[in-house]
Amino acid sequence: MTETKGAEKRPLPDRIRLMVSDVDGTLVNRAKEVTPATVEAVRRLRAAGVEFAAVSARPPRGMKLLNEAIGLDIFGGFNGGTILRRDYSLVEQTLIDPAAVRKGLDMMVPRGASVWVFADNEWYITDPSNPYVAGETRTVAFEPTLVSDFGDHIERAGKIVFSSTDFDMLAASEPELQALVGAGATARRSQAKYLDLTPPGTDKGYAVRAFARHFGVPLEEVAVIGDMANDLPMFGVAGLAIAMGNGAPEVKERADVVSVTNEEDGVAYAIEHFVLPRAPG
Repeated sequence: MTETKGAEKRPLPDRIRLMVSDVDGTLVNRAKEVTPATVEAVRRLRAAGVEFAAVSARPPRGMKLLNEAIGLDIFGGFNGGTILRRDYSLVEQTLIDPAAVRKGLDMMVPRGASVWVFADNEWYITDPSNPYVAGETRTVAFEPTLVSDFGDHIERAGKIVFSSTDFDMLAASEPELQALVGAGATARRSQAKYLDLTPPGTDKGYAVRAFARHFGVPLEEVAVIGDMANDLPMFGVAGLAIAMGNGAPEVKERADVVSVTNEEDGVAYAIEHFVLPRAPG
């Protein structure tokens, strides 16, 4: 069941020419699949004259299966820190300040967080027994590289993940970590179990702006959809903000409208009910 909130918050746009989606918890279901209903909805969206793009906390390499399913003219990894074209040629890339990485490690390791480093198009881990490694491997569709220490990979990191089964600790650490790293990185939880460091000055709102420039679409004619706190920067720049039915409470609160869950083809539902009625054709 959907919930509309736009009337009490702000006027909704009459026209949408670009839709930008988060990936995990949004564009894919719990099995990390893009369903046929979603593929068909995106096809209909494009046929109606609305472009489609995606941005994720995933590494760009982890977007391969998604790109094959839908075909993305442009997409973003690392929460917008890396932006690529369909053929994986680089549009732009920003890395994390190594000093911010070291500060993050010094803060989070004593709190019991496991550390993953995404750098040089690889995923480096030191603890293969981490309970989330298997699931992340399915998500990104490539295996991690086991190392004894991260060495100079932290000098070229596109994303650092601090993972833990202590979700409350990660939630409490998020604002502390952001304050600690300052302008050197962006600290956001991408899931309850993950607190990510991504490149400074880039977030999903940054990616939306880049996509809008690419397609020549004004921001007020952009619709965005997501489920977690790291999607909120998209909500702050787009003309229409859509939360997933499985979204975090703060995401639903900030949304103009709320779709159904990712297990109920929430992106397809949002396209049908909220975006296609505003298509330019």
